[in-house]
Amino acid sequence: MSEQQANNPLHGVTLEQIVNSLVEHYGWDELGIRIGIRCFTNNPSVKSSLKFLRRTPWARKKIERLYLSTQNSE
Repeated sequence: MSEQQANNPLHGVTLEQIVNSLVEHYGWDELGIRIGIRCFTNNPSVKSSLKFLRRTPWARKKIERLYLSTQNSE
């Protein structure tokens, strides 16, 4: 099973870690501009963002892609 995850750069990274990292890097305002999701623009919080992202696969993919591009640029 570890061979299957060897090529997964998100293996071992929780959604909460991703959101916290992006908020720390960009801030809520910039995050809302980069990814136009209401949970980042209207009364943003980690808790509400996690709830939305867990229920919405397309939004989660956008967040994961932004996280990976942020990690690759550092």
